[in-house]
Amino acid sequence: MTIPAIDSLTDRVVLLTGVTGDIGATYLSAFTRAGAHVVATDLPNAEDAGQRLVADATAAGPGRAVFVGCDITDGEGVQRAVDTATKEFGGLHSVVNNAAIYRTLGGKRPLVELTEADWDLVLRVNVIGTWQVIKAAAPVLAASGQGRIVNIASVVSRNGAPGFAHYVASKAAVEGLTRSAARELGVSGTTVNSVSPGLVDDGATRELNTDEYLAMAARARAIPRAMVPEDLVGAVLWLSGPASGFVTGQTLVVDGGGVFV
Repeated sequence: MTIPAIDSLTDRVVLLTGVTGDIGATYLSAFTRAGAHVVATDLPNAEDAGQRLVADATAAGPGRAVFVGCDITDGEGVQRAVDTATKEFGGLHSVVNNAAIYRTLGGKRPLVELTEADWDLVLRVNVIGTWQVIKAAAPVLAASGQGRIVNIASVVSRNGAPGFAHYVASKAAVEGLTRSAARELGVSGTTVNSVSPGLVDDGATRELNTDEYLAMAARARAIPRAMVPEDLVGAVLWLSGPASGFVTGQTLVVDGGGVFV
């Protein structure tokens, strides 16, 4: 057996959702710099931002990127994104399910104040949307013989962050979906794992949390500093590439040692 290089992403084709946020944009840039070709998606109303990001990522290369406006709760839109990977790049090797409802939650609220509509929206996007992408991508990943799916979970499912009960529950469900999908898709050689970030100091987080809360989170880590999007790149790229081919059904916590599993 040939041992794959850890950074061997040259010419791999990646479907990346939720690209226009700070974290998604960081993943996009990292993938193209590593030589991967990326179908980058976000909501159709983010078309302008998405096109700018893929142009910048392609210019930085050597990988190329294209943007597809896609709501992950829309099965037809998701299928169009998967089909674009085949049309533009000849197939699909990896999926990174990064899209989620977070920034627009509207602030922290006690669980007794949440409504059914709040729950429906969060679960529809964070769980059912993630499933929609896996469902559409699975046959094409299987055809590659080296499929990789990386779902983005969160450490909140372990520490039970107050004020976000519906979000916490949705990310716990993403971990469960990861394990179930790993069992079902492993026969085709496709691995399914999740990355569980800690509190990332980015624009979305700062809209929902105070400076004091961010500082407290940083002090609680074994590496006591703010977490930035770039801290996630190594884990996501590794799980998306050939070197992680015998790792599946796992959740990798990336939070500087705030939570040990």
